[in-house]
Amino acid sequence: MKKAVLAIEDGTVFEGLSFGSEGEALGEVVFNTSLTGYQEILTDPSYNGQIVVMTYPEIGNYGINSEDHESKTPFARGMAVKEYWPFPSNWRSEQTLDEFMKLNNVVGIHGIDTRYLTKQIRTRGAQKCIISTKDNNKKSLLSKINNSS
Repeated sequence: MKKAVLAIEDGTVFEGLSFGSEGEALGEVVFNTSLTGYQEILTDPSYNGQIVVMTYPEIGNYGINSEDHESKTPFARGMAVKEYWPFPSNWRSEQTLDEFMKLNNVVGIHGIDTRYLTKQIRTRGAQKCIISTKDNNKKSLLSKINNSS
């Protein structure tokens, strides 16, 4: 897997590995404390334009199936997780989370401290965020955040 970087507008930067689509995703960073339901979260219209941080540490273990979407397409732009599991074990799984995110242009990062990131969000409130698999320069990423509308 390729290197990925997540930066939030207060200057905090996390380095990890990518999963899902390559590229860049820019949006408001939010967190979700669900133990399951990452497929539903990605396809929930209430997450439109957001980067979702999953607080549960293991994501991807039950895969994706076509019956559990909240809508026809993902609305979240990106996802950050502590530990991505590439081999789903649920009998209903039709594809991996990685495959689903690549197919739908959703950028992901794993291997970061999602507990610390969640505390940052709770303490400092709503902030813009970027996940990139193309650019790992902190100044450049913060400039992209600051120049976004």
